Amino acid sequence: MSEAYERERQNNARLDDLAGKVTSIRDFTINIYNQASDQRLIDDNNDTFANMSNSVKNTAGRLTRMAKNTSNIQIFKLSGMIVAGVIVLWMIWGWFV
Repeated sequence: MSEAYERERQNNARLDDLAGKVTSIRDFTINIYNQASDQRLIDDNNDTFANMSNSVKNTAGRLTRMAKNTSNIQIFKLSGMIVAGVIVLWMIWGWFV
C-alpha cells in the first residue's frame, strides 16, 4: 500500500514538473510571437517613412522644375500662399493648445 502511495507521489511530482516545462515553453512561444509582431510593425514603419521620403523628394523636384519654368511673379505668389498657409495652420494650432 505504501509503495503505491510513493509511486503516486512521484507521478504527481513528475506531472507538476512537466506542467511547469509546458508553461515555460508556452510563455517562450508567446514572447517569440510578440517579438515577431513588433519587428513587423517596425518594418512597416520603415517602409512608410521610405515612401514618405520619396514623396518629399519628388515634390521638391517638381517644385524646382516649376520654379525654373515660371516667372518671378508666380514664384512670389506661390511663396505667399505657402507662408499664408503656415500662418493659418499656426493660428488654428494656437486655438487648440
